Amino acid sequence: MIKPDLTMTLPEELGALHFVGIGGSGMSGIARLFLEAGYTVTGSDVRESANVLALRELGATIAVGHAAENVGDADTLVVTGALWQDNPEYQLALAKGLPVLHRSQALAWLISRKRLVSVAGAHGKTTSTGMVVTGLLGIGEDPSFVNGGVIESLGKSSQTGTGELFVVEADESDGSFLLYDTAVALITNVDPDHLDHYGSLEAFEDAFVTFAREASEFVVVSSDDAGAVHVTGKLRAEAPDKRIVTFGEAEDAQVRVHSIVTDGPVAFTLSYDGAEYSAQLRVPGRHNAINAAGAFAVLTGLGFDPAASLAAIAEFGGTERRFELHGTVGGVSVYDDYAHHPTEVAAALSAARTVVGNGRIIAVHQPHLYSRTRLFAKEFAETLETYADETVVLDVYGAREDPEPGVTGALVADRFAHPEHVAFIADWQAAADHTAEIARDGDFVITLGCGDVYRIVPQLLDSLRRARG
Repeated sequence: MIKPDLTMTLPEELGALHFVGIGGSGMSGIARLFLEAGYTVTGSDVRESANVLALRELGATIAVGHAAENVGDADTLVVTGALWQDNPEYQLALAKGLPVLHRSQALAWLISRKRLVSVAGAHGKTTSTGMVVTGLLGIGEDPSFVNGGVIESLGKSSQTGTGELFVVEADESDGSFLLYDTAVALITNVDPDHLDHYGSLEAFEDAFVTFAREASEFVVVSSDDAGAVHVTGKLRAEAPDKRIVTFGEAEDAQVRVHSIVTDGPVAFTLSYDGAEYSAQLRVPGRHNAINAAGAFAVLTGLGFDPAASLAAIAEFGGTERRFELHGTVGGVSVYDDYAHHPTEVAAALSAARTVVGNGRIIAVHQPHLYSRTRLFAKEFAETLETYADETVVLDVYGAREDPEPGVTGALVADRFAHPEHVAFIADWQAAADHTAEIARDGDFVITLGCGDVYRIVPQLLDSLRRARG
């Protein structure tokens, strides 16, 4: 993978931009913003996708497949950390001396004159960003934004608005969230992750302390997550005058969530500033009540009316790849979710449990990254066994990492206490057929992972059709 130089001085002008891997959720959103700002944008990706088609309609020239000639007359190359060193477009840019920017650097350059709300956390940030954006739009604001997933009600992951606010999902995985000139920082949690980059839990937490300390206006941070509480303690010691707003179920949270009802779309009450505010969301799951509390803390911290803010946030309808229904065959519903960390998997499956009724949950889990699979195999197994009735484990999606000897999906499956409820099946068609064979009326099949596991969904639906006549 490419290690971006996050210390480099950004060019005064970027000229024509070429995005390598333009179809990804983050890259496509940033490319859209540059197109809306009037820049010439070209790009490449390994396959056609809805994001690629949408960008072409906006004027981007996009090639399928990576080749040096795709760079054309571009002045600046924009890349993701998942790109490999031998990529021909990257190599040509180096040979020509073109500026090579990590996607976060390109975004930082574009939004440098905006009042920035940055949403960070090991998980929950895509949904929380979507809730903040939905809330702002619902109370009449017109923010710019770029999210890591498509906001369902808007059909896009980014937009250029006319207002002063810019809301961004800030990626902590490689430290790039520290690039932004943040006014308001929202920290959903500091659950241990990305230790392959940071090297230690202490370094991971210290990055969040820096992120929060540098926010010029205020910080919104979870009162429930142990890592976030630890970061808050460090922040108060280093910056005692920093304005901090806490949210969650903890008794001392400034925005406290209580009376949570998870029977279907989640309902709850928020205690804030001596008053009570109740809402029912359009999405299920206890974790979404807590995400909504964080978004509420951002909006009220910015000075917006509490009741109006919560009512607007409640209209959030979800984002793509977050408990997204793709079809129902013979009474079996097939969902897809981006969850790729044990805590995220627990949240996704817990939300599913609230709406599956008498049906069972069949998880189709694709481990993401060899390092994460090695470090968290036991935790994944325990989580899947606790929250799913049956589990199919696929092989590891390596993304930016080289394979590690002995690290496969079997590492997770072999740690189940009850092996009769799990199957490690590397072949996708065999996995789809097995899932269809064990599924019963009323069951939910849920694919889990941030790699390309969503691509198995058509196979699952087809296998169900054949199995159920």
